[in-house]
Amino acid sequence: MAEQQRTAVVTGGVTGIGEATSRMLEKSGFRVAATYLGNRKDAENFTQDTGIPSYEWNVADFEACQRGIEQITNEIGPVDVLVNNAGITRDGVLHKMARERWEDVIDVDLSGCFNMCHAVVPGMRERGYGRIVNVSSVNGLSGQFGQTNYSAAKAGVIGFTKALAMESAARGITVNAIAPGYTATPMVKAMSQEVLDKIVASVPVGRLGKPEEIARGVLFLVAEDAGFITGATLSINGGKYMP
Repeated sequence: MAEQQRTAVVTGGVTGIGEATSRMLEKSGFRVAATYLGNRKDAENFTQDTGIPSYEWNVADFEACQRGIEQITNEIGPVDVLVNNAGITRDGVLHKMARERWEDVIDVDLSGCFNMCHAVVPGMRERGYGRIVNVSSVNGLSGQFGQTNYSAAKAGVIGFTKALAMESAARGITVNAIAPGYTATPMVKAMSQEVLDKIVASVPVGRLGKPEEIARGVLFLVAEDAGFITGATLSINGGKYMP
């Protein structure tokens, strides 16, 4: 249980890893708000099932993040925990990649972390407490064919995490990253069976990760007694890549 009931925001928090994280944090005693974009039916089902409120905005929109955090603060409470989980893919080899596909992924997966952190860090600094977890990817560590945009964004998340950790440590704020391997989420399950079989064959434990296994790593990093862990990247990938 959290030592006191703190408010946590999970972006992309109504499906996949985000949903598992939202549920686990709520079960562990946090007040949770989940964000989403576009998948309103999923959000409605999630909120109806869990009682966790969901808020719609695009993390790539700086002003929308400011407004959204202000609304959550007014309705639920000051944000003590932020999990930057929202992300997209727009795969394609670089020499055939449209500029828009590059920008879309960078804007959501990397700039989204900046936008959300910019909205919550001032309050965390004022209160002298905060836990931020940025979701990167195994492909941000290893690279991946057809994902120059995604790999660049997720590698950028790790550098962003380290720099913000340095800036925030003296104010009681920890900033860490999680680099999941291939996990059984809607995004991964949408791949062809042939591709999935190849992925599983490359994972030493012989399977995809479970969203709850990634969420468990988040819960560990946002704990009250995890204050000496900052600037770290926790790899949860079944042994696929060992940095």
